[in-house]
Amino acid sequence: MKALIFDSSSLISLAMNGLYDELVALKKIFNGRFIIPKEVKEETIDKPLTIKKFELEALKLKELLDNKILESPASLNINEREVSVNTQEFMNRANSTFHEGKNNIRILDLGESACIALSEILNKKSIENVMVVDERTARMLVEKPENLEKLLSKKLHTNIRADRDNFKKFKGFKIIRSAELVYLAYKKGLVNLKKGPVLDALLYAVKFKGCSISEEEIREIENIK
Repeated sequence: MKALIFDSSSLISLAMNGLYDELVALKKIFNGRFIIPKEVKEETIDKPLTIKKFELEALKLKELLDNKILESPASLNINEREVSVNTQEFMNRANSTFHEGKNNIRILDLGESACIALSEILNKKSIENVMVVDERTARMLVEKPENLEKLLSKKLHTNIRADRDNFKKFKGFKIIRSAELVYLAYKKGLVNLKKGPVLDALLYAVKFKGCSISEEEIREIENIK
């Protein structure tokens, strides 16, 4: 068994580009589960269903959940209360890691924290898993927290202090972006469009809907043989 754990950022990027069919097609060739914690469900389905501007995307994501393309942690016999408790721990730890003067800098929200909490639980159960997260800060916290410290200092034009003992709490997690998913869908022939610069269009589409990917990274992906 293996699982992809979707954060709100990646689902929103895919949904706003109408890439539902591609997500369904990817699930069919993936020997595992597409999981969304309840915190992500609340951010991408429950709350948007009450907002006219986002209602259509929420309805389509709800249909994916109803059709078990997306599933809850319970489908893997994971206690969602345990996920929620761990979510608070990860969020509190992340948001007390970087400091500007006497003020903590907020790094993670509930959805991202829930993905990390669930990933930790799956790791302990030896269930192979990867998180799909488009937000830059969350990804950097997992992959290169030292670089995040430098980025925050540059962005805020001030000296940022970091509690480096907290870095180890976020090590050992695997993470990809919606950009890697659309690349896989393209390479597997799962995209309905067949003519023109399809891969370029897909990568820029998710970039403009929130996926943190640079133009240089897009060129690197396009040059992969």
